[in-house]
Amino acid sequence: MKVQVTQENLNKAISAVARVAVSSRNPLPILNNILLRTDKNRLTISATNLEIAITEHVGAKIETEGAITLPAKLLQEFISSLPSGTITLETKDHKCTISSGNYNSVVNGMLADEFPIVPKIEKGVSISIGGKDLKKALQQVIIAASNDDTRPVLTGVYVHVHEGDLYMVATDSYRLAEKKVMPCKEDISILVPSNALNDVLRIVSDQDEDVVISTDNQQVVFRIGESELVSRLVDGNYPDYRKLIPSKFINSAQLPKDEFVNVTKVSSLFARESAGSITLNIDEVNKQMVIKSVASQLGENTASVVGEVSGEGDVTINSRYLLDALNVMSVKSVSFSFNGKLEPCLLKSDELSDYLHVIMPLKS
Repeated sequence: MKVQVTQENLNKAISAVARVAVSSRNPLPILNNILLRTDKNRLTISATNLEIAITEHVGAKIETEGAITLPAKLLQEFISSLPSGTITLETKDHKCTISSGNYNSVVNGMLADEFPIVPKIEKGVSISIGGKDLKKALQQVIIAASNDDTRPVLTGVYVHVHEGDLYMVATDSYRLAEKKVMPCKEDISILVPSNALNDVLRIVSDQDEDVVISTDNQQVVFRIGESELVSRLVDGNYPDYRKLIPSKFINSAQLPKDEFVNVTKVSSLFARESAGSITLNIDEVNKQMVIKSVASQLGENTASVVGEVSGEGDVTINSRYLLDALNVMSVKSVSFSFNGKLEPCLLKSDELSDYLHVIMPLKS
């Protein structure tokens, strides 16, 4: 193989795929490598950990067809260190000579035949969604996905169609985020690993073109311009989460979001000793929400936010969960509602009718 490619394009592509390869958990040595393969007038760059595979396509001048795998960490650091300009890659057996300007290096790799085949979806369902819309939806729901591998179902984002609309949902059993994304006529019900979706976010972040999502109920593919991510799906049935979302409330507060965020941040400073727990009290007489946190070593903090409130009562929740939810809601005001000390709290906004966030209370 002998190809010429710009440093900028090669560096961007390698950076996009290398994260999958650079892992101490990879069971096979070759999974720590990146596959470089010619494809007509393009250089295809792929990496996989057998759960997720990312492929980038880069325009290149192909002099000789071929393929090789090279160490991901070394290749990423080396290419990113080279100056702008043209890079020539030339392979012989398992060695690759990389030259650019006054730089000339030989990197030992492994034969491409040993690299796992990146799966493809031949038949399945496909939908298209705007890059910005997908990015926003993922940012709003991924925060609620679990990191606990002992409950695999909760580590995924539930992507499904309900009554003609596409929804994305995540929960770790302590909080739940639901986003109604767009109308959809297809029949989709899949569980996508949240770590794969975090990689999708990294790819989408720089691009505003449509994303094509395809699935055969075994795996899912996200195609974004010259980028492609394939992931296995999570096995299992998602819980019937809709029955967990309360519809009627005794206590409710309509509050300016930015003010609510600020007082919650301050209260969280005094909540570090108590695993982030803060108590929110609705004061209907004074038309305010009072937030209190106590730290036996540091002291205590009380702050209030004036708003439209109804009811009288308090509830204790995790301040980090509340801040996570508030920070992904680009609105001026939010409503915080609950019924009792041990019942779910609902956070939503009239300005964001397609999104809601449920937070379970803590025992105070």
